[in-house]
Amino acid sequence: MTETRVRFAPSPTGFLHVGGARTALFNWLYARHTGGTFVLRIEDTDVERSRQDWTEGIQTTLQWLGLDWDEGPYLQSARFDRHLEAAQQLLASGAAYECFCTEEEINARHEARKALGPADPGYDGHCRDLTPEDRARLAGEGRPRSIRFRTPDDGVSSFTDVIRGEVTVPWTTIPDFVIVRTSGAPVFYLANAVDDADTGITHVIRGEDLTDTTHRMLALRDALGIPGRPTFAHLPLLVGADRAKLSKRHGAISLEDFAARGYLPEALANYLGLLGFSLPADESGAAPEIVSLAELAAAFVLARVAPSPAFFDYDKLNWMNGEYIRALPLPDFVHRCRPFGQERYGDRFDADVFTAAMALAQERATTLADAADTAWFLFVPEEEFQIAPDSLERLQKTERVGEILDAVAAHLEVCDWTVEAVDLRPVLDKLAIKPRKGLPAVYAAVEGSHTGLPLFDSIVLLGRERSLRRIRAAATRIG
Repeated sequence: MTETRVRFAPSPTGFLHVGGARTALFNWLYARHTGGTFVLRIEDTDVERSRQDWTEGIQTTLQWLGLDWDEGPYLQSARFDRHLEAAQQLLASGAAYECFCTEEEINARHEARKALGPADPGYDGHCRDLTPEDRARLAGEGRPRSIRFRTPDDGVSSFTDVIRGEVTVPWTTIPDFVIVRTSGAPVFYLANAVDDADTGITHVIRGEDLTDTTHRMLALRDALGIPGRPTFAHLPLLVGADRAKLSKRHGAISLEDFAARGYLPEALANYLGLLGFSLPADESGAAPEIVSLAELAAAFVLARVAPSPAFFDYDKLNWMNGEYIRALPLPDFVHRCRPFGQERYGDRFDADVFTAAMALAQERATTLADAADTAWFLFVPEEEFQIAPDSLERLQKTERVGEILDAVAAHLEVCDWTVEAVDLRPVLDKLAIKPRKGLPAVYAAVEGSHTGLPLFDSIVLLGRERSLRRIRAAATRIG
């Protein structure tokens, strides 16, 4: 039985998108499920747009997500000689030809065709049948040269996709395409076909948006005499609430964005692992939703990947991240929140106060960043403390608000400084005011918002002096 070999092959031209991360994850899961090999290959054939820091960032974010690789990272740019050797083989066999057309000339011919009626925007085959004399003349003129692959004039290209079934297109829809740029750098079609063959890739698991390129790569393999075909599985696209392809307008989309916003990598990996893939139902008849990477790998089969687009639901991710946060031991949760607190509060950061605040935040936190943000009222200088506009408006509309704040201040002046003694419900009982009516006003006065960390604990953490100062300031403001 042939060992399973899969690869994740990102281009280092930007941050790692969650769509790419989901592709990496599914490759990793399949490799781990089958006991195969997960290869990391960096597709840096676009030399001008590729950057070393992007390459390093891809590796860092994959590791953050919990994914390791068995081989690599291999750089395609280190194999250019091998790719160009393949290009020369194609030239020699007549499967490819030198093209001397400039982009401006190609566009001009397309516009001329379009003036006569609907025209295919692809390359028109202008250099396909140049004579040796023509080629020598054009080369002698110093014109830039690319190498194009000669696609068949008729018939169809077909391959079987594990997720989508038979995929067939007429060759007439695929114009001759560049495999070596005028700069001499190979295009990723050629590099992919050669590298997949040379490294023995058995399964190509990648995004649906790359389905069309498969026909080109298979044609190149055939023309190079590469035996056999890998198994293809093109994953469903990730879409936003508007069912358009996920993009920045939908919110965070890079792994760096999610890390910076305080999502736990294990929660994000869990969520991505269920985007387009479903686990079998358990004893209750429902598929489990909170699962580890090991559990996902044990159950992962390509047959359970759906072909339809997968909706990236931020609300669902927030729920899942919150579940993971609440499952953390408190010291671990505080440790993970601490960098966010230090970043936000700088020199005012107090580790003991922050730890106590995070103990209060954990039960209701959605992200680590949100948890750290809830402690802001404990670290803000008093002269900068402000009540949020919507909370201030609600405070001003609270019936008998001045009476409430005066009574609360009077109680806090003399009570013991414990959570039990600070409990303000008896104070409101004496005023015949229900807590749900009166406490939001105190929240706003103390924390700057009508909701936040548990109020009585927050007052104790803030201290008697600052709590009284804020409550009296609020009373004066609405008085």
